[in-house]
Amino acid sequence: MGGHVASRRPQAGARPLSRASPIGVPEVPSSSGNGPGPVNGPGPVGTPHRVVRLVPDIPAVHRRFDYTVPEALADRVGVGSRVRIDLHGRRVGAWVVEDGVTPPDGVVPKPIALSSGDGPPPAVVALAEWAAWRWAGPVSSFLGTASPPRVVRGPARGHAVRSDDAEGSGRAGAAPGGPRPAVASPGGASVGMVSAALDGTTATVVRLAPALDAVLLALEVVHRLGPDGLLVLAPSHARAAQVADRLHRAGAPVALLPEAWEAAATGRRVVVGTRAAAWGPLAVLRGAVVLDAHDEAYREERSPTWSAVDVTLERARRDAAPVLLVSPCPTVSLLEGATLVTTDRDVERRGWPAVEVVDRTGDDPRTGLFSERLVVLLRTVLDRPTGRVVCVLNRTGRARLLACAHCGALARCTSCGGSMAQAEAGGELRCSRCGSVRPAICAECDSTRLKLLRIGVSRATEELSALVGAAAVEVSGHATETVDPGARMVVGTEAALHRVPHAEAVAFLDIDQHLLAPRFGAGEEALALLARASRLVGGRGGDGRLLVQTRMPDHEVLRSAVHGDPSLLAEPERELRSELGLPPFSALALLRGAGAAAYADGLRTVEGITVSSPSEDRRMVRAVDHRLLCDALEAVPRPPGRLRVEVDPTAV
Repeated sequence: MGGHVASRRPQAGARPLSRASPIGVPEVPSSSGNGPGPVNGPGPVGTPHRVVRLVPDIPAVHRRFDYTVPEALADRVGVGSRVRIDLHGRRVGAWVVEDGVTPPDGVVPKPIALSSGDGPPPAVVALAEWAAWRWAGPVSSFLGTASPPRVVRGPARGHAVRSDDAEGSGRAGAAPGGPRPAVASPGGASVGMVSAALDGTTATVVRLAPALDAVLLALEVVHRLGPDGLLVLAPSHARAAQVADRLHRAGAPVALLPEAWEAAATGRRVVVGTRAAAWGPLAVLRGAVVLDAHDEAYREERSPTWSAVDVTLERARRDAAPVLLVSPCPTVSLLEGATLVTTDRDVERRGWPAVEVVDRTGDDPRTGLFSERLVVLLRTVLDRPTGRVVCVLNRTGRARLLACAHCGALARCTSCGGSMAQAEAGGELRCSRCGSVRPAICAECDSTRLKLLRIGVSRATEELSALVGAAAVEVSGHATETVDPGARMVVGTEAALHRVPHAEAVAFLDIDQHLLAPRFGAGEEALALLARASRLVGGRGGDGRLLVQTRMPDHEVLRSAVHGDPSLLAEPERELRSELGLPPFSALALLRGAGAAAYADGLRTVEGITVSSPSEDRRMVRAVDHRLLCDALEAVPRPPGRLRVEVDPTAV
């Protein structure tokens, strides 16, 4: 038998996640093993029959349960603690989310079985409640992300943490109990940019060119605010380790998550990590820096599809802490409602490499992907003793790309500019982005002969190797994590940009595949790829070069890269989003699975909610803002059957 089933009572300032009772988990009477006795509210540690409210570590169970705290565990159990409980005949893990609760009259809950160590602090528990509402998921999922990877038993609950309690991070910048180290200011342009950011009351977007050192901004924040309670996020584990090492060598005490979770929980180190570190165990956040805030790695692909950037912004809002969102190409969503800080135009332009756009509009599609200019660049770089070139081509692609067999023009939507595809040979063209339909006719020359442009990365590797007479290494998302340091020519998907540390040239064999992807953020993602490639080749002051093959040479993304000015994309992108009612000017949720249709029918009854059907097995839910959308997703009962709810989808 389990403990008493509690009603959902939200904490102050948090949005609770309510769900229908799960199938197969009926309400049960509480255990009578403790005997009768008074139930006290939150009092001194060790009060008899102290009752806490728990969330079990079972995603399908959305109820809360009341349990008593045995005296032997009284000083180890508080809000955020991880425990083990007996529930319906089996022992499961759980988190304490409320302390000192009062169960209904006549009910005597069962006791907690075991303590499993520390979990997230109370502030992060409350944040998990908000996230469960914001992304329509179980609160246990977020509490699991916020918990340490192993059992951690820190000071007893309610005991103050002294400076000499901060033990053992592998990257501690000072001996335990020693004075807090002074971090030297890096100086330069970063001082003025950080000053402007820390003086603001809203989130600050710092637009920093790819070749400029973003870690200097983090160092300046540590210098200005001190290391206590600071959070620094990076999009990859390798990048986070590099940032932690830089901060450590500058004299800052650092806790790199997840390994140094216990040291991070003291609040006396700069907490550094990837996406999950947004849930780092800081009782109070004093400041945050998110490097490459535009990166898709900050978004969880599994359900619930939460964003580390949004979690960090909410934490900062609650603690009135400054946030720096650093990006070479900030998205429209990042910029909306934030303060933008930039370097001088000359400095920013020099931070982007020289970009050569190869216009293939007039080329016969049958000639393949390799232009004469590409071959010349490859041979020029490979003739150097240590020259290395990276060629990027997505093997599977993000869109079926059609071109006119007569004039070579791409089949694009006349409404939103997305790519058009055919479901079957000879059928109508349908926009993969907005769903518009038109006859299979070229919009430029009225020809009815269309050709599908596609080539796999394996074939491209073979052909390029034969074309330039040099060995080529293939890299894809399924390849090994490292690339042979001696490899001179690397051909692969966009994963190659993360596996190669530097190159003299990067060539995008078919950037149109990214520009016309069936995602409303396709342009922003394409510019992010160009920014990532720019870091491999360096700024305009060096010999590095970025070559892009396209049939859309005047596209805003390419003009932004050529001029080193991301605003050339951001401004028209914002106008298009506003006109089409896309985020950040609306809130969206994508429903998938067998239960999507029934759940969508229930949502249609909510005022202000509209539902469309992009395909037979998907439903798109739209509202004017997240408050209306998330309240509706919370209020409508979920039907039986498989259902995936993706809040803030990247594709429509």
